[in-house]
Amino acid sequence: MAPQREWLEKDYYEVLGVAKDASQDEIKKAYRKLARANHPDANPGDPQAEQRFKDVGEAYSILGDETKRREYDEIRRLGAAGFAGGGDGRGFGGGGFDTGDLGDLLGQMFGQGASSGFSTGPRTAGARRRPAKGKDLRADVHLTFEDALAGVRTTLRVTGDGACETCGGSGAAPGTRPTTCATCGGRGQVAVDQGPFSFAQPCPGCGGRGQQIDQPCVTCEGQGRVVKPRQLNVRVPAGVKDGAVIRVPGRGGPGAGGGPAGDVLVTVHVEAHPLFGRRRDDVTLEVPISYSEAALGTKITVPTPHGDTRTIKIPTGTASGRTFRIRGEGAPKKGGGRGDLLVSVRIDVPTKPSKEHKRLLQQLAEHDDPGLRSSLLYDGAARAEQPD
Repeated sequence: MAPQREWLEKDYYEVLGVAKDASQDEIKKAYRKLARANHPDANPGDPQAEQRFKDVGEAYSILGDETKRREYDEIRRLGAAGFAGGGDGRGFGGGGFDTGDLGDLLGQMFGQGASSGFSTGPRTAGARRRPAKGKDLRADVHLTFEDALAGVRTTLRVTGDGACETCGGSGAAPGTRPTTCATCGGRGQVAVDQGPFSFAQPCPGCGGRGQQIDQPCVTCEGQGRVVKPRQLNVRVPAGVKDGAVIRVPGRGGPGAGGGPAGDVLVTVHVEAHPLFGRRRDDVTLEVPISYSEAALGTKITVPTPHGDTRTIKIPTGTASGRTFRIRGEGAPKKGGGRGDLLVSVRIDVPTKPSKEHKRLLQQLAEHDDPGLRSSLLYDGAARAEQPD
């Protein structure tokens, strides 16, 4: 993507409250915490919280993407070095970097060459403003464990830029049209000299639109868009995992210059279940059994995450922690089929045995193997006999 001028002005690390060398997981955790705290639904009627929510989403859209984050870090590094340097003809900071190579460098970094907004000498902004994709918006959906396995259709509330319904997104009052900007000739950019090179910035006459509005729309004040909440229907696929991000294409912020709308990125949060857990496509379940059931063997009936039950055989001499696999009773897989239900047994030891229970256990203890831990004693004795 093209480096934005605002990248030089906004410290997205500060917005998320993380260090510049923070890991992607630390950035993700910081975003989730701030998004929950400043979500419009949690702060009704608080425009400052809504703006913070937008700022946090904007910061995460850059730092949460490793490619965009590298571009952001590099352009800020070059910008800090370049604007601090002098015009000695050697480029940024006089460190031997030729300004004649700056456009090529940015072209290699961002795949755009001179369209990145930088130039190595005085020029006019000759290229017209290109269509740009609208901003991606972010939303969260909270699901029960069962809904995550089964998949659901749900309606979310998304707050972000949307086309003004009064003017249809033109910014001009109904019955009027925008005119070509006389300052930039409709290009949307003007060049500003910065020592040995020029920096293209949005035209001050039209704000980068390339057009001027003589009679602004009263609803959007000539912006062509307004910040508003709207409803979004989302299909959550069966088997979705906690933390997954679902992309809803074309439902984000409106594009600029005729560009396509952005997307909506929906982060999934799955509530913990009192019985079941999740391990990739398998569902886990822990079941208590008694000592006698483990020693003698038995059959037990266990629930499945789909609302029915299955019977499994516990063999004689089953150890605590042993796991039994019930195939096809787990979570739906992306390519079809299901994972398995993993049932782990745990021997339940009574904490307050009755007198009769104690008497029977004492009788049972008389039959315990006296050499149960002999291997431990032997190993210790063997080590003690080894010469220094």
